[in-house]
Amino acid sequence: MRVQVIASAICLCLSAPAMAQDKATIQSLSDQFAKAFNAGDAAGVAALYTEDAVILPPGGEMMKGRSAIQAFWKGAAEQLGDGTLTTVDVKPLGNDTAREIGTFSFRSKGAQPQEVTGKYVVVWEKVGSDWKLATDIWNTNK
Repeated sequence: MRVQVIASAICLCLSAPAMAQDKATIQSLSDQFAKAFNAGDAAGVAALYTEDAVILPPGGEMMKGRSAIQAFWKGAAEQLGDGTLTTVDVKPLGNDTAREIGTFSFRSKGAQPQEVTGKYVVVWEKVGSDWKLATDIWNTNK
């Protein structure tokens, strides 16, 4: 009995890294998001989401699906640029899901650019061999 308990514990410890999304991987995905956004590539940003993803923008209606998400980020890129996303915490929620908490900073476009900062929570889901955004909610600090 004791051998079985020890063997089970070892298996769980060895499988934990495979289940967990690590912070560096998630930060790399967030960097891809910022790079596509800063380039004005709304299709590239939308491709980082699942087909049925949901975004919950501050002061706006919930939007579902890649085409709605692409249209949203296209409009946002016309008003904002120089975006950075910083992963603060990642928590695995099973083999194929992880929760990320992070912060963002963007610069508004126009005659008097201003810095826009805030925080976000996203849920990543594994689709095939790729991690995709499934749920995305954020708000500003001001």
